[in-house]
Amino acid sequence: MTTLDTAQVREVEQQARALLNAGQLEEAEALLRPYLASGTGPLLLWRLLVAAIRPQGRIAETRAIQEMLVASIPGDLGTRFDLAETLLLMGEFERGWREYRYRYSLAHTTSIERKVQMPRWNGQPMPGKTLLIHDEQGFGDTFQFMRMVAWAKAQSGARVVFEVNPATHSLAQRMEGFDDLVVRGTLPPRFDMHCELMSLPMSMALKPADLPGRVPYLSADAARIDKWRARLAGLPRPLVALVWAGRPTHFNDANRSMNLAQLAPLAQSGATFVSIQKGPASEQTQQPPAGMRVVSLSDDIDDFEDTAAILSIADLLISVDSSPVHLAGALGRPAWVLLPFVPDWRWLLERDDTPWYPSVRLWRQQKRGDWGSAIERVAQALTGWAAARQGEGTN
Repeated sequence: MTTLDTAQVREVEQQARALLNAGQLEEAEALLRPYLASGTGPLLLWRLLVAAIRPQGRIAETRAIQEMLVASIPGDLGTRFDLAETLLLMGEFERGWREYRYRYSLAHTTSIERKVQMPRWNGQPMPGKTLLIHDEQGFGDTFQFMRMVAWAKAQSGARVVFEVNPATHSLAQRMEGFDDLVVRGTLPPRFDMHCELMSLPMSMALKPADLPGRVPYLSADAARIDKWRARLAGLPRPLVALVWAGRPTHFNDANRSMNLAQLAPLAQSGATFVSIQKGPASEQTQQPPAGMRVVSLSDDIDDFEDTAAILSIADLLISVDSSPVHLAGALGRPAWVLLPFVPDWRWLLERDDTPWYPSVRLWRQQKRGDWGSAIERVAQALTGWAAARQGEGTN
């Protein structure tokens, strides 16, 4: 057994973090293992070991260490949240949702937690009273969990006020399950209890067997569909919408995003690709891969209503893990999702479908960082798919 004093722990930590930041996971693991071989050792080094082995896909081992850390220091809420994401990734929803409630107890999230001075709804009936459900995180999260608003209304028997961010407000107007819809940042009507949108799974004890519920639960605006149908009418079918990069500020963006050039093998399908990519990555359409017919729509997409309309017209979306995937799934539109070796928790493990969206198919990296083989598999499938659809009219 190798023991360390405080200064030595700090030195090992610095060395391990440098390796982790450089993506040298195996080297970081090899550095840490001797200090933890006895099954004891500084908790900080155990956390770093988790950071080294989880991206390698060793999820069961990751969970065992996280369970040990939570048992040793139950007040470390960051570790509890990390365990929540591992449990949810493994499909263990019951405990996973309970631990997920610690998401606003972290150093970088406490400032954005909404401090609501009313009780949180825990799934109980509350007829004759008003329940405020408010969204809280990214756009993809909102699209994914909007389905549960109607479920909460049915279970609570309450008058439901649904508060959403401005960017998704118009889409929410056409969904069911609420009595009043308000925009985040405005004063909601008086309410008796509240629940964050992503606390509904905990409050309602959501299980995988409960999914997907009724799909679609969102719809595109008819006027926007007419606008985009006219715009796209002259393009050869099939039409494949493309998104190859997520939000650059996302903590895991380096693992989930790629560049347009990497999608070059898709050109062999003969499909017409319409870029709905937003942000700096949209500029890559100015130099598309050789032989790939790419029409950029990015500059003309003003909001999610435009995106929803395009997805309703396109034959397929191919995307990395980003909000358009969740919008397509909520609309019931077909989407193929390119996932990193260890994906976000909502995509679970070792399956090419998802209980959240019947119209979505998953394409996973088979080795860490290896987009090439995943894209080749997508390209082969797309070629067959496109051949079957050649000559079809608009849908």
